[in-house]
Amino acid sequence: MTAAPAASAERASTERASTERVLLADIGGTNARFALADTSLETPLIVDSVGEFAVADFPSLADAAQHYLDKTGATAQNGVFAVAGRVDGDEARITNHPWVISLSRTRAALRFDDIKLVNDFAAQAMAVSLLTPADVVPIGGARWSPAPASVNKTYAVIGPGTGLGVGGLIVRDGRRYPLETEGGHVSFPPGTPEEIEILQKLSAQFGRVSNERLICGPGLVNLHRALSEIAGEDPGPMQPADITARAAAGDPRCMRTLDVFCAVFGAIAGDLVLSAGAWDGVFLTGGLVPKLLSSLQHSGFRQRFEHKGRFSPAMSRVPTLAVVHPRPGLLGAAAFAVESFGAK
Repeated sequence: MTAAPAASAERASTERASTERVLLADIGGTNARFALADTSLETPLIVDSVGEFAVADFPSLADAAQHYLDKTGATAQNGVFAVAGRVDGDEARITNHPWVISLSRTRAALRFDDIKLVNDFAAQAMAVSLLTPADVVPIGGARWSPAPASVNKTYAVIGPGTGLGVGGLIVRDGRRYPLETEGGHVSFPPGTPEEIEILQKLSAQFGRVSNERLICGPGLVNLHRALSEIAGEDPGPMQPADITARAAAGDPRCMRTLDVFCAVFGAIAGDLVLSAGAWDGVFLTGGLVPKLLSSLQHSGFRQRFEHKGRFSPAMSRVPTLAVVHPRPGLLGAAAFAVESFGAK
């Protein structure tokens, strides 16, 4: 007589777990990363649930997601998918891959109640709300500690990878609002005679020169070529990894390329603080930041960040924080899951 109530309680527990668990995805041009979030937890990303697959192995996001669910045996009724491309209503296009993602078709294919599509940099911004001091490395002397959501804050987020992502997180009255921008395409402002020469070289190649032409993986190559041309040399074909490897081996021009990269990155990050009023901190994210962490720490990054004339004293108090969390995109998707599907 007691078996039926026990079975009923077990079913109810399973249903609650399925409701609280949300499928997360961080979709780039090369890899699709999946994980689960439990919206009832203070740290919602379930770290040991992460799985990664090549997007080229699947015809669609729905197929990749179903493969993850089948492989892990996981269940969920809702999803938050961060995609490296522009989200336009029901549809998102991956910038460096032919997937075209339809929210409604993906939801139907997975038999989910709801799916939230977000830009990958919106997820990077939301990740700020879940980062801990162990997830960041301060660049410079200004320190940061997480604040409760009840405390109003304004943060900037900037990240060099394949391109340059720029965004922010505004925390007001207990709510988090990610700010998506195209700040990577702001015009590059040279700050030294050498940078003026670099701008002239890049202008001859590209016409208008944006910050993204310098501060990203391909930007390292652009900088190296410009410095080589200024010296009257042709460096030949180069890849970003070639420059970082040669810099580590002591190549003077590659070392100078990293120095200029870090200095310009710092100047741009400081301008972002002034533009956005992000006095509570700047989070440096993106694929290049962990790889260039030592360079950022031992370069002119912080000096150029603070060098803002009459606002230099104020800038000296703004933390600049390199994000070393291994999955910030999934962490941000988990924060979205709490906002969208957590208990109200």
